[in-house]
Amino acid sequence: MALRGLGTSGLPLGLIVALGLGHAAFTGNRFSITLHALALHASPLAIGTLMGLVMVVPMLAAVQIGRWSDRIGYVPFAAGGLVLLLAGGLLVAAWPAMPALYAASMLSGTGYMSAHVAVNLAIGRASAPQRRTDAFSAMALAFSLSGLAGPMLAGVAIDQAGHRYAFLALCCFALASVVLLRWAASRHRVPPTSNGAQARPRVADLLGHRSLRAVFLVSGLLSMGWDLFTFLAPLQGVRAGLSATSTGMLMGAFGIGTFAIRLLLPRITRSAGEWATMGGALFVTALGYLAFPLLHDFGMLVLASFLLGMSLGCGQPVSMALLHSHSPEDRAGEAVGVRSTITSASQTFLPMMFGALGAAVGMAAVFWAVSALLAAGGAFAIRRR
Repeated sequence: MALRGLGTSGLPLGLIVALGLGHAAFTGNRFSITLHALALHASPLAIGTLMGLVMVVPMLAAVQIGRWSDRIGYVPFAAGGLVLLLAGGLLVAAWPAMPALYAASMLSGTGYMSAHVAVNLAIGRASAPQRRTDAFSAMALAFSLSGLAGPMLAGVAIDQAGHRYAFLALCCFALASVVLLRWAASRHRVPPTSNGAQARPRVADLLGHRSLRAVFLVSGLLSMGWDLFTFLAPLQGVRAGLSATSTGMLMGAFGIGTFAIRLLLPRITRSAGEWATMGGALFVTALGYLAFPLLHDFGMLVLASFLLGMSLGCGQPVSMALLHSHSPEDRAGEAVGVRSTITSASQTFLPMMFGALGAAVGMAAVFWAVSALLAAGGAFAIRRR
C-alpha cells in the first residue's frame, strides 16, 4: 500500500512534498485564471488561449531542461521554476487584468514544468529500483492532495475576498515549496549522470525505443483526458449555475478521486500489471466523458468528477515508473522532458482547440470526441500487455 511506503525512510519525502506544494500553487493558479477570465467576460476561445499559454514554453523547453538536469543537477531548475511560479501569482495579484492573466499563465506553466522535470528526475534517481513505483505513487498521492487543496482554497478565497486575494493565498504554497526544496536538496544530493562529453543526444533515439514510445503515447492520451477536465469542468460548473466555491468542490472531488485510487494503486498494478491498469483507466475515462456534459445537478457532477479522478489518477505514477524503468540511465531526465513536452503540447493546443470547437459545435461534442480517442487508446494499452 502507498501509505505504508509513505511511512518508511526509503522515499525522498522532502522532494515529494516540495513538488506537491508547488503543484497546489500551479493548479490553484490555473483554476483561478479561468474563473477570473470568466469574470472579465472572456470568450471560450480567449480562455482556451489562456490555458494553452500555460504550456507553450514547457512544450519547447522541457527536453532541454531534462538534458541540463542530467548534466548539471536538478536543484537550479527546480528552485528557479518554483520562483517563476511564485512570480506568476504575484503579478496577477498586483495587476488583475487580462494582460496579466496571459503573462501569469506563461510564468506559472514554465516555472512548474521546470520544477516538475527536475524533481521527477531526482525522485527517480534517489529511489532504489524496487522502490521506484512506491516513490511515484507517494508523489501521486501528494499531487492528489495538492490538486484538491489548490482549487478549493482558490474558490473559497474568490467568494470571500476576491480574485486578487486568491492569488496571494496561492503564493503561500509556492513560497513554502521554495523553502522546503532548499532543505530537501541538502538531504537528497543526486549527482549528475552525464558528463557532457558524449555525442549530442537525439530525441529520435528515445522515440525509436518501442516501449518508451508506447509509454509516451498512452501517457499523452491520459494527459489529454486530464486537460479536458481541467479546462471544461469550470465551464460546465458555470453553465450549471454553480458558485466559485461549488465549482472548486468539483475540482476537489476530482482530486479526492485521484487520491483514493492511488492508495490502492501499488496493489492494483501488482495484480493486473501496468499496461492493463492504464488501459482500464482510459476505458473508464472514455465512459465518464460520454455522460459528463449531460449532467447539471451538483451532486451528480461531484460524483462524476470523483469517478473521473479515480480513472485518470492511475496514469501519472504508472507511466513515470515505466519511463524510468525503460530509459537509458544517463538520459532519464531527457526522457522525462520528452514526456513533459508531449503533455505540454497537449496542454498548449488542446485547450485552444477545445475552446474553438466548443464555440462552434458545443461542449458536448468536444467531450464525446475525446471519449472516442481515449477508448482507442485503451484498446492499444490492453494490447501492450
